[in-house]
Amino acid sequence: MASERITLTVPGADGDREVGLSSPNRVLWPQLGITKHELAEYFLAVSGPFLSANGHRPVSLERFPESIEGERFFSKNPPKGTPDYVDSVICTYNSGRKHPQIVFNEPAAIVWAAQMNTVVFHPWASLAANTDNPVELRIDLDPQPGTDFTDAAAVAPALREVLQEAGLEPWLKTSGNRGIHVFCPIEPTHEFLDVRHAVIAAGRELERRLPDKVTTNWWKEERGERIFIDFNQANRDRTMAGAYSPRALPTATVATPVTWDELAAGVDPTVFTVRTVPQRLADIGDPWADLQGAPGRIDTLLEWWQRDLDNGLGELPFPPEFPKMPGEPPRVQPSRINPENWPAASE
Repeated sequence: MASERITLTVPGADGDREVGLSSPNRVLWPQLGITKHELAEYFLAVSGPFLSANGHRPVSLERFPESIEGERFFSKNPPKGTPDYVDSVICTYNSGRKHPQIVFNEPAAIVWAAQMNTVVFHPWASLAANTDNPVELRIDLDPQPGTDFTDAAAVAPALREVLQEAGLEPWLKTSGNRGIHVFCPIEPTHEFLDVRHAVIAAGRELERRLPDKVTTNWWKEERGERIFIDFNQANRDRTMAGAYSPRALPTATVATPVTWDELAAGVDPTVFTVRTVPQRLADIGDPWADLQGAPGRIDTLLEWWQRDLDNGLGELPFPPEFPKMPGEPPRVQPSRINPENWPAASE
């Protein structure tokens, strides 16, 4: 018996495309009853801001063949049968390996990703035109046990001051979970290791100012009840959930751009979901619409990095390399006690 299938008409710059959707009534979020069809309609509704934030760059897909409560796996290479409107680019990884990675350049490609049971999108910080040099400096404010989103929100303004002193303009989004992601658009003049060092320099400066509230300690035993500044998210091939990406959480929350005024007013990240974000965009527009309007440079942060090196502060730990396909290990906190639990990738 043939499986149920529908066809969605997806507008695009070059005209409409017809994208098939099999098993549209499959429930991906059991707690809320959100189906695969509803997810595809969500992507149609947010496709403009989604592509602005995540398009034209390498993306990894986190896919769920049944539901978010079941098996998950990651796709980087375009799978067999990928339509020609889904692009790709060859990427080089820290190991020296090279392989093609998916690139989204039009709305139909995002809906195709829904057909492939994609829930979470993990975009690189660099564009397909130059995968080696990031166009964003990304900082993950990661709440540790005993802290939560409100603690991350309390330190974010101080991080903003640090970054502005360095000549950068920070933008915000919720992680879709408990954390806050701070993005600074930058000119693609430096490769990933330099950008990582710039993040470490900013993190150390923030840590000096708020030693009781934030930490750059990689080992979980040394962090305490503080917000961890996850500098390793700046590494090549270390990704965060992209803006407007759903999360594989029971409440179907979405990683959502917010303004600094919203953060100051006490924004609640749990209200941004697959079912609410389209109306939010209709009401207030995309807070990240001008994100790439005036990219900055990381020169000042690299001067701070060199200053810290001269003062005896060296490199910080890198996560070990683990195989990424066909699946990735779950996130665990890095521990000196049990190196076998060191993470492959964080989120």
